[in-house]
Amino acid sequence: MTKAVLGDRALFPELECVAYLAHAAIAPLSAPVVERVGEVLGAYARGGLKGFGHCAPLLEQTRHRLAGLVGASAEEVAFVSNTTHGVIDVAFGIGWEDEDAVLLFEGEFPANVTPWQRAAEEYGLELRWCSLEPFHRSLEEGLAALRHELALGVRLVAVSAVQYKTGLRMPIEAIASLCHEHGAELFVDAIQAVGATPIDVGCGIDYLSTGSHKHLMGPEGAGMVYVSAKHAERFHPRLAGWLSHENAADFLTGEVPLLRYDKALLSSARVFEIGTLNAIGLSALGVSTALLSDLGVPAIHEHANAYLDGLEEGLVDLGFSSLRSNVLDARSTLLSVAPPHGVSPPRLARELARRGVVCNTPDGLLRFSPHWPNAVDEVPKVLEAVQGALAVIRG
Repeated sequence: MTKAVLGDRALFPELECVAYLAHAAIAPLSAPVVERVGEVLGAYARGGLKGFGHCAPLLEQTRHRLAGLVGASAEEVAFVSNTTHGVIDVAFGIGWEDEDAVLLFEGEFPANVTPWQRAAEEYGLELRWCSLEPFHRSLEEGLAALRHELALGVRLVAVSAVQYKTGLRMPIEAIASLCHEHGAELFVDAIQAVGATPIDVGCGIDYLSTGSHKHLMGPEGAGMVYVSAKHAERFHPRLAGWLSHENAADFLTGEVPLLRYDKALLSSARVFEIGTLNAIGLSALGVSTALLSDLGVPAIHEHANAYLDGLEEGLVDLGFSSLRSNVLDARSTLLSVAPPHGVSPPRLARELARRGVVCNTPDGLLRFSPHWPNAVDEVPKVLEAVQGALAVIRG
């Protein structure tokens, strides 16, 4: 596999644009990832069942690499199809008690809201809400607001590591500390962080879920859920499948009949691996995570922010309003801006796409999200494209 280099997109020979800045939506696939997909497909095409044997060690490599990216052990990580799947697994796997309260944040991406709403309806939970606005004004004010809510009694807090709309990097370590101080558990939706912004479950995260197709730069339909070992032992999964049991597949390979329906469920995160996995996507994800590990997420984060420093300054000079935090520790690799008055974000994004600049428009904003292949010398070209697009829109 060719070595990845910060600011060098040589591993993306198929990418058709001047600057790809939508990694917070869907990342392009590198040549090594595409090659791995072809390798696995070929193994299944040639050997059918032998293809599964080819994939098995690749999946374990992926498991260990994903665990390493978030500071977990491999046994604390289970494969899921996407971030939402992981949220659902946790929301319907906790042994809730009557009148338990779950604290959510207004402004979160719905993937980290809907599953908790459904669990609340199913198990009679109380849903409480905390605004993100205090966090945008200052982390101290946000933590004070959270402390107030926790003092009222909360079983679990669900929060995104990075806010999808503004790019705000939440103070996860401080949030975890507050949660545990008040006897609450912490769930983190990490899809806008893992792979580009450092995150470590060792800071006190109890549960975490993420998907492959954004900053992990893998194919869609693959991801992971983390459950701290101390919680996995007392988990109560309402949803389980045949592979959720201990030694689930023994009856398929033994010399004598071993089929049983009374085997205990696994007491680890792997209880959520209920059936056949996305072997192709997960094998390819192992390649993209290897590239990330080689570069180092802290180095990727620093590189992307150097890119955004110049881009933000140029956009502000052109009349855009930046939502990027002034606090360095509160910055992710996302830059969201409001266009000048009267300029439609979707139309501006379309005009930029015609000029080879790919970004996206969450909830009425223009969002730029570079990654390790983006070279800082792209920035002047992006700003030139923005100027050209504005000129067309303004007539």
